[in-house]
Amino acid sequence: MSILHLIGRKKELFASDIKSYEEELSCKVSSSSFLVIGGAGSIGQAVTKEIFKRHPKKLHVVDISENNMVELVRDIRSSFGYIDGDFATFALDIGSLEYDAFIKNDGQYDYVLNLSALKHVRSEKDPFTLMRMIETNIFNTDKTLQQSIDNGVKKYFCVSTDKAANPVNMMGASKRIMEMFVNRKSLDIKVSMARFANVAFSDGSLLHGFNQRLEKKQPIVAPNDIKRYFVTPQESGELCLMSCIFGENRDIFFPKLSEDLHLISFADIAVKYLENKGFEPYLCKDEDEARLLAKTLPKEGKWPCLFTPSDTTGEKDFEEFFTDTETLDMERFENLGIIKNEANFDEALLNSFEKRIKTYKENLSWSKEEVVKEFFKMLPDFGHKETGKYLDGKM
Repeated sequence: MSILHLIGRKKELFASDIKSYEEELSCKVSSSSFLVIGGAGSIGQAVTKEIFKRHPKKLHVVDISENNMVELVRDIRSSFGYIDGDFATFALDIGSLEYDAFIKNDGQYDYVLNLSALKHVRSEKDPFTLMRMIETNIFNTDKTLQQSIDNGVKKYFCVSTDKAANPVNMMGASKRIMEMFVNRKSLDIKVSMARFANVAFSDGSLLHGFNQRLEKKQPIVAPNDIKRYFVTPQESGELCLMSCIFGENRDIFFPKLSEDLHLISFADIAVKYLENKGFEPYLCKDEDEARLLAKTLPKEGKWPCLFTPSDTTGEKDFEEFFTDTETLDMERFENLGIIKNEANFDEALLNSFEKRIKTYKENLSWSKEEVVKEFFKMLPDFGHKETGKYLDGKM
């Protein structure tokens, strides 16, 4: 059973747009050089494959995860083989001096794509991981943008998130603030972004966790009251590449909502997933029962499941790719919408945020409440609600 079927779809989202623009896309990729930052994550790997198979002149991939990078290379060699262009990977932290030396040594790229991010809502549970999320999602983006400007890069692309539209969690808010910083740099370099849905079975996602639970003979747990839009890994790569190559300055691409992209609950996907694996879902009343039955039920062709309402901090009731105040272009592509942005940013506000966060880091002391307060200064309508409960406190 394909990923498409598991997320309740029958066909690929962007097939018609890719087909319509394939000749131009391939021509531009094959005559260009690329740097993919965060290229060993799920979206990064998908983007890297989309570029690689169109034979770029140069493709360098940077990621902090050495193991995921090894798998990316094995996957590419096994699927696509080799290209005449320069393909190389580097296990580097983009916040490090080593990365800066790497950029100083070369840095010559037509396109820089930044896919690095702390993407989990659970990363806001403590002040230290929260600060790393700010550093990764906002300031590393700003840093690599400036390096791209200094090196004469033609275009810079980075991933935002659907959760940046009217954000309710710190992850979504950090990406919304990132968009503001990107808009400031857009006066000196052409930029584009993408907001999109959950990537089905991406690393660390709940759906990816289903595979781990089966392998480890553990219960399947999912919220039954949250519905999400899902794209496949390949679709995430296509969306990013289309935005990178065809996006005008400050454009944010997103998947159009249609009968091909509809909401589906995690619990519904869990049921489909288990049936595909040959198991009948068995609904348990609590965690203890689920853990206990995991030892016996699978032998009977059943799998213990715990489907409950969500009550953790940062969960959004619904998903949206744009707000009422944003200008849209829904005509250019069949299945891709575009948010058109002016270079709107408050210089004093950005500088104040930057200075305050820098002070916290220099003093090695800050609380979550202090950081949240800074976010509210940047985003007065920020819909953050603290419930005191986090995903790490659940099975």
